[in-house]
Amino acid sequence: MAAAQGQFSDHPDHSNGADATDSAEGNAVPRAFSQAVDALRAARLRPEIEVDPARPPQRLAPHAYALEAAVVDGDDDLADGRLVLLHDPAGHDAWQGTFRMVTLVRAELEPEMAADPLLPEVCWSWLTGALEARGLSYGEPSGTVTRAGSHYFGGLSDRRPATQIEIRASWTPREGHGGVPDSGTHLAAWCDLLCQVAGLPPTPAGPADAVTGVVSLPQRRGPQHR
Repeated sequence: MAAAQGQFSDHPDHSNGADATDSAEGNAVPRAFSQAVDALRAARLRPEIEVDPARPPQRLAPHAYALEAAVVDGDDDLADGRLVLLHDPAGHDAWQGTFRMVTLVRAELEPEMAADPLLPEVCWSWLTGALEARGLSYGEPSGTVTRAGSHYFGGLSDRRPATQIEIRASWTPREGHGGVPDSGTHLAAWCDLLCQVAGLPPTPAGPADAVTGVVSLPQRRGPQHR
């Protein structure tokens, strides 16, 4: 299993959840945020998933941490996405909490499947189902599911029509002891969604894993070359 890696946006030398100083604004990094980031970095993920650092957004919240991930088969990406952890110690009315998870997930589908009128509702249920299968408590979920089709002409006419599904969503993870959410398990649930959109079967239940409990895509297009 692969350990998650990422970028701590508030200080380049974050370690062990200790308070650090924001080099840009001189603000102390809250311990709850440091611990939530530590949990993300320590998460154990499926071996098909590659995780890379991402530049976090600068204006959505005082503190942010971002990861990019892809479901990989050889040199091909079956699906990819981005997960951002936001934190505002003062709280946020729209979030109904001090933390917020924000995500983007993308995959290419067979045009016939993408034409299913129920696909957006199904994709949204994959997200909520992944969170619930991991036993996570969350609130204020919101998002969109978008289908985009491409047809190729002229010099590109030999390419097959392509249809991409895109899930954009955010939710408030419930805070536990010390005001820290179970961010590592939220990352694992998000990776369950990413694998499901990629068409992978769920992993067997184990001591640290849960079956997603929902059906993966029965068909999908060939992998996207990186």
